[in-house]
Amino acid sequence: MTPEQIVEQLQTLVESDKVKTDPESLAFYGTDWTKVYEPKPLAIVFPKSIEQVQAIVRFANENQLALVPSGGRTGLSAGAVAANGEIVVAFDYMNKVENFNPIDRTVVCGPGVITEQLQQYAEEQGLFYPVDFASSGSSQIAGNIATNAGGIKVIRYGMTRNWVAGLKVVTGTGELMDLNKGLVKNNTGYDFRHLFIGSEGTLGFIVEATMQLTRPPKDLTVLVLGVPEFSAIMDVLKAFQEKIDLTAFEFFSEKALTKVVEHSDVQRPFESRTDYYALIEFECINEQVADQAMEVFEYCMEQGWVEDGVMSQSLAQLESLWRCREDISETIAKWTPYKNDIAVSVSHVPAFLTEVEAVVNQHYPDFEIIWFGHIGDGNVHLNILKPDNLAKEAFFEKCSEVSNWVFEIVQKYQGSVSAEHGVGMTKRDYLTYTRSEEEINLMKGIKKVFDPNGIMNPGKVIN
Repeated sequence: MTPEQIVEQLQTLVESDKVKTDPESLAFYGTDWTKVYEPKPLAIVFPKSIEQVQAIVRFANENQLALVPSGGRTGLSAGAVAANGEIVVAFDYMNKVENFNPIDRTVVCGPGVITEQLQQYAEEQGLFYPVDFASSGSSQIAGNIATNAGGIKVIRYGMTRNWVAGLKVVTGTGELMDLNKGLVKNNTGYDFRHLFIGSEGTLGFIVEATMQLTRPPKDLTVLVLGVPEFSAIMDVLKAFQEKIDLTAFEFFSEKALTKVVEHSDVQRPFESRTDYYALIEFECINEQVADQAMEVFEYCMEQGWVEDGVMSQSLAQLESLWRCREDISETIAKWTPYKNDIAVSVSHVPAFLTEVEAVVNQHYPDFEIIWFGHIGDGNVHLNILKPDNLAKEAFFEKCSEVSNWVFEIVQKYQGSVSAEHGVGMTKRDYLTYTRSEEEINLMKGIKKVFDPNGIMNPGKVIN
């Protein structure tokens, strides 16, 4: 079929104005936050129902046409990039939140529901959806599920996987599967729901999700502590976890904070400066918890682990302190950063960071490294800012070398080359640093079962 014939056929499967081929739409919907690959999709199609998704997949399957799912396109691994003439399936119009069940504390979401939309809906019901991250205002639920998104609350609430009570998915042959149906207990063999969570659209498309909600946290309070030595952050984490149930434990460097303060309206948490900062969030439900927090803080000061600190006294101050951490990604975007999302066991983080910094500084001393991350669950974000005098192409070429060195260190510590942003294309060729050959072969076999003709997001995760 010619491209024109493909577009004409797509227009018979959805409303005619829900197929886009103009250059602006192709560029906008054909990529994500990665800048490595140029988007070159054939067309963008916007289904409005599960039946339309099935029709699109069957048409693509019959004609050997590649499909790429498009959510909020906030990914950092090129998982939603269409660089080879694929048809992009965008779920923006499948964005209803419905069928709230107050007893089960579940709600049914279309794949295009924005994360913040679900959070606000839960709040209106007096409940809470705890998966949260900087892109919550644009990321979509199906994309979150397809990448098993994490974020800032994992230490308390876990990953997206923990909150998926049921899924409806359309496989690579157009078959609709209704998985788990919202059950808490369902011990009847293989749970295919969990195969699709984190599969990045390579097995099929998520077309509906039953999401679990929980009670909202009460009286959230934030501590920001100045820590002179990175290794001491782990001592601080241990000390607080022994006394208090934490909802978040984040870290960021002085270099990161300096960028945020210089380029936004964020204020420093306190006047003194240290090389690193820990941000600790917890429910301060009574004076006893507040007293315990201050006792641990004072103990950390006595041990020399902490030099200064501040505790939020209002919601406005809490939000201001969080911005010290949450505004980092947006602030450093102007430097076209090389970004790497990696994880090791929590206890290995200090040694891991030390080794990564050493190898980068040895080979590229002019590279500025910005560290931050969800250190409470072992997930750190390595950011290297592009020098002003270095072309983007040359910078990314050098960063390919950096990736090899970093992933060798990841493998040494038995970590993961992708903690929460997926594999996509940018990390596909590095999968062997985390997964064995036997595992990868089994993954290929599973894809063959659900997507026998290889049309679902080809070239992502595995070759």
